[in-house]
Amino acid sequence: MSDRTRIAIPNKGRLADPSAELLRKAGLVFEMSARSLSVPVRNMPVEVLFVRADDIPELVHDDVAQFGITGLDLVAESGFTPDVVVELGFGRCRLTAAVEETSPVRSLDDFAELRVATSHPRTVASFFAGKGIPVTTIPLRGSVEVAPKLDVADAIVDLVSSGSTLMVNGLRPVATILESQAALISSDDGRHTPLATMVRAVVTARRKRYVLMNAPAHAIETIERIIPGADAPTVVPLAHDGMVAVHSVVDADEMWTVLPELEAAGASAILVLPIEQMIR
Repeated sequence: MSDRTRIAIPNKGRLADPSAELLRKAGLVFEMSARSLSVPVRNMPVEVLFVRADDIPELVHDDVAQFGITGLDLVAESGFTPDVVVELGFGRCRLTAAVEETSPVRSLDDFAELRVATSHPRTVASFFAGKGIPVTTIPLRGSVEVAPKLDVADAIVDLVSSGSTLMVNGLRPVATILESQAALISSDDGRHTPLATMVRAVVTARRKRYVLMNAPAHAIETIERIIPGADAPTVVPLAHDGMVAVHSVVDADEMWTVLPELEAAGASAILVLPIEQMIR
């Protein structure tokens, strides 16, 4: 067994580039090429494995890799139950049940006795069985959307991001079976290892912004209500009487409403900066 911690990431597909970028943001220095199967990290005792995304849950389960980055839909489909260390916020999609536009099916109950084509047969069978709805699952590796047109199936369950692929193929979504995104998974409880901590720090930072501003001292109470910060805003007196500098961390999703409120409260010279890493 290697004395290096192994982390498996997708070698291709929509999760591949964001996964490699995340590890680099976490401070791992490594080189890769189109033919790389594994590479050592130069500045840490870590080895990065490049494998199929749907193989990663099993590699982690078997402890071939101590960590992996893959989609939650693939974790569910694998049948294994690794520890989900942190959800990563990219690769968001939905496992969606859909039928042809002309189908009379309007709800999940209407799926009873239908043939359902999917690339996630274990997940689909478990989902409908849990609801007491009998279906026949048709496993397909690709081209799931065309199954109803070819009379291979009456309905499908497939991954959907924007829904445009369903529309192009004349399909109508009926229900969401599973919400998915990329996640860091571990074979054991690896939440407090250095690798997990660094990845989590990057993910947390991506959801935050560092905000700096000047403001009149009498506006501090109002500003604190607008941006309470991780604990409380940092307030530093300025050279001019009655003025202070305020520093705080704000959720990125809230900036749309926060900036106008800060301006209305009297803040000026407002700077919004990205954060590289943050540990809560």
